[in-house]
Amino acid sequence: MSPRVGQPAPPFDAVSDDGTPLSLNGLRGRWVVLYFYPRAGTPGCSIEAQRFEQALPEFARLDAQVIGVSTDTEARQAKFRETCGLSFPLIPDGDKTVCRAYGVMGGIGGLLNLAGRQTFLIDPHGQLAWHWKSADPNRNAADVIGKLRELQHA
Repeated sequence: MSPRVGQPAPPFDAVSDDGTPLSLNGLRGRWVVLYFYPRAGTPGCSIEAQRFEQALPEFARLDAQVIGVSTDTEARQAKFRETCGLSFPLIPDGDKTVCRAYGVMGGIGGLLNLAGRQTFLIDPHGQLAWHWKSADPNRNAADVIGKLRELQHA
């Protein structure tokens, strides 16, 4: 089951594909964009990741950290980073700990499926501020920026 807006976001402790430790607690005080994608390197994932990369200056201005998560291996995530020219953290969640905590598992054998592409916006206090249950890879970065602006000016 996915966490609900207004509730605490599930904590996580992970290591990015480049070996950097990441935790939700370590990001307190900042907005966190946690987006889940099915497989690194597929066309939709590449488009989505590149749109997030292009929008990083605006996310920085809004004090938001973008983090991508998939069940791919570290090696596959690293290749994806290199191919797409990404500079934000990617979490290789092979043991599916983060995916399960956020309720994004689905499909045959517990694999993340395309219909389950989801994004969570977490506020600086660790509360879930918004949840896109079916994120459009072409619009996801723009949608998140729009929601961030709305919530920060409310």
